[in-house]
Amino acid sequence: MPQIPRETVEQVLAATDIVDLISSYMPVKRAGARFQTLCPFHNEKSPSFSVDPVKQFFHCFGCKKSGDAITFVREYENLTFTDAVKKLAGRAGVTIVEQALDPKEEADRRRRGRLLDLHREVTAYYHHLLLTSPDAAHARDYLKSRGFGKEMAERWQIGWAPPPNIFVPWAKAQGMRGRDLVDSGIALQKEQGGLYFRFRDRLMFPLRNDYGDVIGFSGRQLREDPRSGKYINSPETALFKKSNVLFALDRARKGILKEKTVLLCEGQMDAIACHEQGIESAIAGLGTAFTPQHARTLKRYTKNAILCFDADSAGITASERSFRELSTVGVAVRVIQLPAGEDPDSYMQKHGVEAFRGLLDKAVNYFDFRIEQALANNALSGPQEKATFTQECAQLLAVIHDDVTRDAMIQHVATRLRLGAQELTSAVNQAKRKPAPRRFDRPDEAEAKPAAVAPSALDRRIGTLCTLALHSIEAREWLSEQFETLHELANHLDGLPILQAILAGRPDPDSPAAVNSFMAELPEADRLALHQEPSFSENLPDDPRGSAETTLADASALALEKRDAEVKAALNAPDLSIEDQMKLLQEAKEIAQLLSGLNGRAINTDRFAPSRPPKPKKKPWDNDGFNGKRSS
Repeated sequence: MPQIPRETVEQVLAATDIVDLISSYMPVKRAGARFQTLCPFHNEKSPSFSVDPVKQFFHCFGCKKSGDAITFVREYENLTFTDAVKKLAGRAGVTIVEQALDPKEEADRRRRGRLLDLHREVTAYYHHLLLTSPDAAHARDYLKSRGFGKEMAERWQIGWAPPPNIFVPWAKAQGMRGRDLVDSGIALQKEQGGLYFRFRDRLMFPLRNDYGDVIGFSGRQLREDPRSGKYINSPETALFKKSNVLFALDRARKGILKEKTVLLCEGQMDAIACHEQGIESAIAGLGTAFTPQHARTLKRYTKNAILCFDADSAGITASERSFRELSTVGVAVRVIQLPAGEDPDSYMQKHGVEAFRGLLDKAVNYFDFRIEQALANNALSGPQEKATFTQECAQLLAVIHDDVTRDAMIQHVATRLRLGAQELTSAVNQAKRKPAPRRFDRPDEAEAKPAAVAPSALDRRIGTLCTLALHSIEAREWLSEQFETLHELANHLDGLPILQAILAGRPDPDSPAAVNSFMAELPEADRLALHQEPSFSENLPDDPRGSAETTLADASALALEKRDAEVKAALNAPDLSIEDQMKLLQEAKEIAQLLSGLNGRAINTDRFAPSRPPKPKKKPWDNDGFNGKRSS
């Protein structure tokens, strides 16, 4: 194992002031010759965590944890000794020369170093193109339409990903290797040979680790394309683990500690807008996935979170997932809801940052938010609806970590629903004994199956996508990027959880043993459903990714047609309000536009060099009349 010389460790400790270090994580106050704060390692109401600036030592009189700066970082951030020393060395500007590594460790270290260098160079290149390239004028126009300009793009190193016929010559000129581009997730290996580049004509947001290093990218669509998700992220790599990364957390930590709460936004642009307006506790997830590791990471910095998601079904699902994970680790959750069609940036532009801060101050607890949603959607209009909603609340109350908090919230929810507290407590206790399925989980996981298991329902189009994902890396990687499209299909086509399990499990198509092992881990009903699908193992389509595109487009068209029928049926309701009628008519119009695009689709077979739009007759950003300030 690599070792850091003792002399270097002592040099790192000598260059680190423990008071300054700990105050970068949490506020500390002087108490005589020492400093005090609430202990970050156990729950307490009175500060018992003492920091001695002379001895450069900390000690908690409550839980008895103690140690030097390295120990603090190890415990607080759950790092190894080596990683803790490296983090402190980077903070103090101390160069570390490690002792000799074994060949495998040395190869891994060099590989990670190459990937970090590659990400750094690509980030700078994307950023340069955004600021200067005539081909990126539409990307600059998009940012300006959101009220952002050059200075913001520079602060966040936002960039523009060009098509491959621009990127490839540049990458070759830099001496970049195809293998490293694949390992970084920027490209993937085509089964017919050659590379397919993941990011094309997208606004690029660098994703960073705790040290501020770029470890991946999130790319936002600039031209509407129903075949591709609005955002696509880097895949899992040696550097990038999606379940560990929260956008802007590297910038937000001090703001979170200062405000004693974190603002969890839906998208990167939302988080950036908040920071640009001085709300520095804002972060964003990557898509709607919020993991237990995300919750544990945030618990290091605060015990309070405010959610700011859209009020649509995807936003409601995301808020529930976030609530469950945060509550499980003891983080209290509140919610703000913006007017329909608004996001933090548009709201602050219209009403000002102080009005948005007012919304943060008035954020409601999660259950009040859910109850207001239920009332607005007539989900409490009858006894059966109320009983169903009560069970949902009981399942959510059951995940609250702290007994006192849970009991207080049970009393509050019971009062609001006009229930007996004991009645709701019984439902919560039952939910704790046998947790109900989450709205985003598979319903067949909630209860034991009878001896004779029926196959899971599986739409033939989704079945085709499952088979393609099992037998083609190229198809699977492309499908993994279509998160939003797949999410929209969930309410209309059967079998999405099976496909999502395949995309998450990532079995190696070239290894029958790996595929069989993965299949063995699936619920029996899902295995039976997949076994009924035709296999591509021997006759894989010549263009599996193209087949996936075509099949997903067909599935999207079918889902849209089903939703179109639902909207038309709703428009015939006799008691429909004018407001609801206008919303449904607008949705019908949007569906018609999307269907028109899908029905007229023509999948481009030359995916290495898609046709490029005519170059706009605009000069680069510095000369197109933009001064770098937010528009009023």
